Amino acid sequence: MVKRLCGICEKYRITVSFRVKKIYSTFENKYIHYIMEKLVQYISIDPDIRFGKPCIKGTRIAVVDILQWFSSGMSFQDILDDYPVLLEIHIRAALSFAANREEYTKMIAA
Repeated sequence: MVKRLCGICEKYRITVSFRVKKIYSTFENKYIHYIMEKLVQYISIDPDIRFGKPCIKGTRIAVVDILQWFSSGMSFQDILDDYPVLLEIHIRAALSFAANREEYTKMIAA
């Protein structure tokens, strides 16, 4: 047997559901931002290394290199096997750095 809610109860349930989703979404965004900030600690920018390109700390592997490897079809495991100096957290940091940079990129009309 299915119970039908009266109009007021149905409206209240939708409002509560919307608020919970909004709160969860806000929390989720803050958590993602926090994680991205933690990952950036693995990235360094030094004018003397790779002409100032963002690199994984302690290596000469640039963020752009990792992105190009992914775009060429390499998987996480392929990259880790080919470059044993890298850890999974380094690759995630490079992706996080690239995603965060893209967030601030704006299109300028010509």
